[in-house]
Amino acid sequence: MGKERLVTFENIEATAHTDLALLCIIEGEEVWVPHSQIDDDSEVFEKGTSGDLIVTRWWAEKKDLV
Repeated sequence: MGKERLVTFENIEATAHTDLALLCIIEGEEVWVPHSQIDDDSEVFEKGTSGDLIVTRWWAEKKDLV
């Protein structure tokens, strides 16, 4: 995937997960992030992980995060 199609959020922690999504705190809000929208290079990919969360720009724009 082209890097211009991605958005990176720094210092994110994943606090919960389901088979379809990961619950993250982004800009002070709890946000369910679909696993399908998380880039393979993301440091945040399962409950208990933290660091840079890399997601598709399309999804981040749809959620008004960028």
